[in-house]
Amino acid sequence: MEIVLWAIGGIVFVLALINGIGFYKYQRKIMKLDANYIIEFIKRNVESGNVSLSINYNNEKWAEVNEKIPQPLASTVKIMVAIEFAQQAADGRIDPKKMVSLQELDLYYVPRTDGGAHEAWLAQFKKDNIDYVPLSEIAKGMIAFSSNANTDYLIQVLGLEKINRVAESLEITNHEPIYPIVSSLFIPSRLMTEMNLSKKETLHELKQMAMNDYRNRAIAIHKNLLCQPLNPREKQKLIKVLNMKFQKVWSDRLTRSTTETYASIMKKLNSKEFFNKNVHDHLDPIMEQLMGKPENSDWLQHAGQKGGSTAFVITMAMYATDKEGNQTELAFFANELSLIEQTKLSRVLNEFQLRFLRDSEFRELIRSEFSPS
Repeated sequence: MEIVLWAIGGIVFVLALINGIGFYKYQRKIMKLDANYIIEFIKRNVESGNVSLSINYNNEKWAEVNEKIPQPLASTVKIMVAIEFAQQAADGRIDPKKMVSLQELDLYYVPRTDGGAHEAWLAQFKKDNIDYVPLSEIAKGMIAFSSNANTDYLIQVLGLEKINRVAESLEITNHEPIYPIVSSLFIPSRLMTEMNLSKKETLHELKQMAMNDYRNRAIAIHKNLLCQPLNPREKQKLIKVLNMKFQKVWSDRLTRSTTETYASIMKKLNSKEFFNKNVHDHLDPIMEQLMGKPENSDWLQHAGQKGGSTAFVITMAMYATDKEGNQTELAFFANELSLIEQTKLSRVLNEFQLRFLRDSEFRELIRSEFSPS
């Protein structure tokens, strides 16, 4: 028995040592990254069609890479929900000051499915024992923290049909319909139960399902939540079912659009002219929360952004006007990422934006590499 324990202990030690060395190398590789990594990444992957970039600078088309190829938007799609929220608030169709119980949001929350975003948003209220927040705070949490629960709650409040008409009002056509994010997570477990399928059979069924049927299932689950809230047992079952293969299907089927489309949306928000002032009075506090920091307000007139990610996707759309009047709109989408690629891109996207905004030599490098032909 002692010999077996020593052998097991030796194996564990060796594996730990190997993992430790591997993690150290991994950390060094990640920490050395700078904004040029994105340039290298785009050049390596441009032929695959899985990376897209659109940049406008001072009303000039500055960079263009695969900008008409649709990619999964992940949480960047929440910009559309924020726009509809602001329009309804401006028109008096909703009251942004209406107090909402934080418990209502539990209906749309599934632990361990959003990278801790919803819990992080709730933490700021829990420390002060706050149980109710204004509706506007839920919209802010959707953008700043990327809470999926907040998003699906707002879909219920605003109406999915109205949200999907935003694309038409923005005069864009290359945008798939939006559908509830959280509810779509339950499609695999519901299929397993309804059709008595194994995981393998369920995965096959999902891959064969038409996109319109998939969306309709997500919408049906979402509508049914008010009548039949999910119990903790079903949420736990969902977590067990969602292995990486199911997550990949979920990621691939998220609403898609193009960087060209989102750069055009950013241009409309940046101009402050497409929407009237009443809309911006509600939209800017949601989209431009980064302006609350002195390190941003010292050199920017205004700026807003929203990013998104899954295990396989990174997306980001932003706009900014600096105090010298220079205007930038930028959208970057990448799909089919490895874990290392996803981690690297997450680390450098913010630096990439800042370098473009503040470094004229870097801007010229981007234009020389990716200017429209």
